[in-house]
Amino acid sequence: MPGLLAYAIWFLGALLEAIVVVCAIKKKALRPYLFLNMYMAAELFASFFRYNILQHYGLSSPQYMYFYYYSDALLTIFLYLALTSLFVRVFSELHAEQYVRFGAVILLCATAAFSYAVVYQSQARFLTHFVVELSQNLYFVGLVLTYVLWAAVLKLRETRTRLIQLVLSLGVYFSLFAANYALGNLYPEAGSVLQYLPPIYGCFLPAAWAYAFWRIPEDSRLTPARLAVIR
Repeated sequence: MPGLLAYAIWFLGALLEAIVVVCAIKKKALRPYLFLNMYMAAELFASFFRYNILQHYGLSSPQYMYFYYYSDALLTIFLYLALTSLFVRVFSELHAEQYVRFGAVILLCATAAFSYAVVYQSQARFLTHFVVELSQNLYFVGLVLTYVLWAAVLKLRETRTRLIQLVLSLGVYFSLFAANYALGNLYPEAGSVLQYLPPIYGCFLPAAWAYAFWRIPEDSRLTPARLAVIR
């Protein structure tokens, strides 16, 4: 079973996820950032069910393992949709929302097809291997897309402060998880250490989004000079 510190980090992450949704409701940012809040709500529910399964069956049980990996794949798809919604907001002034949504669906299908091809030869636990591979690939796709989105923010001279905060925090989050997956593949012997890092990473994103919703008004704008400094 996880130790006291692991439980503390887990509960802190769940608390921060709940705070994001509450801040969004208080600041009337629930509907404008619907997919971001849906992702946070899904994370909160997943944490609740993971905890209950952990208490009933244990950390090494097949029930917990299957639920963890399958829920992680669904949460990664939710996060991908949240990232797509930020693309839509950035490109809304160009009236390119339909193209962004169509491209996002095509890329998601292509990532799923690639993941299927990677694990096609696997005979045992094919579905489990597929969802794990899909989650990893979506994190790397999300990382690349976030930096593409940031390049678009700079190119289009986007100055909405809250939107910039959300994009930057998502870029850091994807980078941390992509690095964790890469290190795990390169150094399998370090898996016992790396497995404790994702819960810590998981606290960063809701903390950054809660700050963005609570402290940064929707109509707040960065001056071009400050945007150049961030660049």
